[in-house]
Amino acid sequence: MVNNQIMFKKICIYSSLEAKKIEHISDQLEEILKNMELEILIPKSFTSYKTIFGKYCSDSQIAKNADLIIAIGGDGTLLSSSRKFGSSGIPVLGVNLGSLGFLTDVPPEELTNSIQQILYNNFEEEERFFLESKVNFEKTGNKALNEVVVHSKKVAQLMEYELFIDGKFVYRQRADGLIISTPTGSTAYSLSANGPIIHPSANAICLLPMLPHTLNSRPLIVDADVNIQIVVGKRGNACLSLDSHLNTTLKDGDVIDIAKAESKLILIHPIGHDFFSSCRNKLGWSLGVPKKKQP
Repeated sequence: MVNNQIMFKKICIYSSLEAKKIEHISDQLEEILKNMELEILIPKSFTSYKTIFGKYCSDSQIAKNADLIIAIGGDGTLLSSSRKFGSSGIPVLGVNLGSLGFLTDVPPEELTNSIQQILYNNFEEEERFFLESKVNFEKTGNKALNEVVVHSKKVAQLMEYELFIDGKFVYRQRADGLIISTPTGSTAYSLSANGPIIHPSANAICLLPMLPHTLNSRPLIVDADVNIQIVVGKRGNACLSLDSHLNTTLKDGDVIDIAKAESKLILIHPIGHDFFSSCRNKLGWSLGVPKKKQP
């Protein structure tokens, strides 16, 4: 019989990677869950995955029944699982097989101990918010955990746009595009574009122009509860992208509204998770700083 202390009893194992790349970890994970007499759910969409003890379910069945999603891979895998299931309120835990991974923080070598501790309710919980978008006042139907990007469809070609915040005109600009990033996304694409790192607990959004045709353009940090509106200018041929997926072609005069979504992602971390420690380890902070000599 399942221990009453265990909060998560129906566990979905998810990955966006090829099955052979996660086979060793997923088999180990299934063994752990089976020994704890927990129910294992596998998305039918993951057709190449051969489960040992689990049962295949549709995405809608998983969204309705799962208590926890365990995403095996890198941050891209966790983003994918968040779009599919996390926005429905199901907590997500990441097992990191990637090279960087700010969101997936259980290393394979600590899998057994970390999973057992978490399933016995020894974990930390963190909320992250999504962004949702409208094009010409019609919802796109998708959410972004990292960023919404309005960008030129052609490489090395500027687009023109106007930016409004809560109905107030901010600026008109020519650039390759504009990155609208959550704190979660501040360590993703925005970081690559030299944007600021924002602590996950901050209720803020970063607006970062991409290669602007001006010398005085800077990132703009705004409250996450504002409404951001972008109007595509005469230099059209633009595109709307959510988390580097779900591209929508834009045309001259299109109006894009971006706002914080009501739904939130619940991330599960092992006890002792620390954002600044992740930054030190993954971004190389403090490298080269000599240790103090002991007296």
